[in-house]
Amino acid sequence: MSWLDWLPGRRPPPPIEDALWRDALAACPLARRLSADDRQQLRALAARFLQRKRFYANGLELDALQRLLIAMQACIPILHVGFRALRGWTGVIVYPGEFKARHQHHDASTGVITEGDRVLSGEAWHIGPLVLSWAAVQQDLAQPWDGYNVVAHEIAHKLDMLDGPPDGVPPLPRGMSRRRWIEVFQRAYDRLAHDVHRGHATLIDEYAATDAGEYFAVVSELHFSDPAQLDRAEPDVAGLLRAYYGPSPAA
Repeated sequence: MSWLDWLPGRRPPPPIEDALWRDALAACPLARRLSADDRQQLRALAARFLQRKRFYANGLELDALQRLLIAMQACIPILHVGFRALRGWTGVIVYPGEFKARHQHHDASTGVITEGDRVLSGEAWHIGPLVLSWAAVQQDLAQPWDGYNVVAHEIAHKLDMLDGPPDGVPPLPRGMSRRRWIEVFQRAYDRLAHDVHRGHATLIDEYAATDAGEYFAVVSELHFSDPAQLDRAEPDVAGLLRAYYGPSPAA
């Protein structure tokens, strides 16, 4: 056996025990909706996630079921993208509820940079940890089809940041046109930003109008939790997300 075999990425992950897997499936409607083949693939991906990512609980204790439920929801978006899409980071920080994070804002028109605290339920850092509120994760498990999923949202950011700062354009699989992706998403983002600016009601959460990266993350949430709403709002965006992520378990 070479020394490379001792590296975490080279050893096969410990299998997920049958009883634990059954409990996780019972608690995760998204996973239950998958085909049998996709559930088998998800189980393998979740085992690799648990092996390669380190969980840091801040203010709570995480048991094996909680860690698995986070791993499952993090791996559902990569079922058709592959585990390598989660490369470049290892940490998962979990808070019991919402948490404060300090952010800088640069006003392009004035050049002024301001700092302030924001209260968040999730955050994804470029080449850094995934940060989650367990309360938000619990709510998504209890209300899986309401258009929100904090883990899917933050994993979308991670996918987006594989090739640099978030811009709403993740690395695309062979056969998908980057030009078409940019054109469709830009038009959809501009429509939403226009409606939000004028105070119109929108089918997509207005937070998506923050920037192109947030737009991609928010519509990714919709793909996994309310694809019918996304189809009504932006059918071309919905079609591209089906091609990228695969069919939605919520469809």
